[in-house]
Amino acid sequence: MNLSQIKQILPTLENVEFQLENGTFVPEHFHVTEVGMITKNFIDCGGIIRNEKAVNFQLWNANDFEHRLKPNKLLNIIQLSEDKLGIEDCEIEVEFQSDTIGKYDLDFNGKTFLLRNKTTACLAEEACGIPSQKQKLSLSDLTENTSSCNPNSGCC
Repeated sequence: MNLSQIKQILPTLENVEFQLENGTFVPEHFHVTEVGMITKNFIDCGGIIRNEKAVNFQLWNANDFEHRLKPNKLLNIIQLSEDKLGIEDCEIEVEFQSDTIGKYDLDFNGKTFLLRNKTTACLAEEACGIPSQKQKLSLSDLTENTSSCNPNSGCC
């Protein structure tokens, strides 16, 4: 989900709720402690220089159990960050503290914002020799010449 999408959704909501993929909800008294623009400049294992940008929301759970962030307040925080920081309309990445700081992609199910687990991947698979798909072989297709241990080879 990108920034313009969340700005369209927020005015339609009564409450702001975030839910993890395992079904657990971020406590309703969470705070959005940061809204910012993250730029990542890096080189992948294949030697390609890359640049990524994301809008970052940081959620924080405090012990002020009466706190509730309303959609309009979050919209105001977003607009302030756009005005003061020049934040662009990029994909949103959410940070939330569980066992460690987790980074999540953001989705919406019509009522609740969903924190989708992020995964790592090799960006230069061809340079690393990683096959694009696991090669499927049938044992009946193998000949005695391709098998290093067949019944007549003496290895068993």
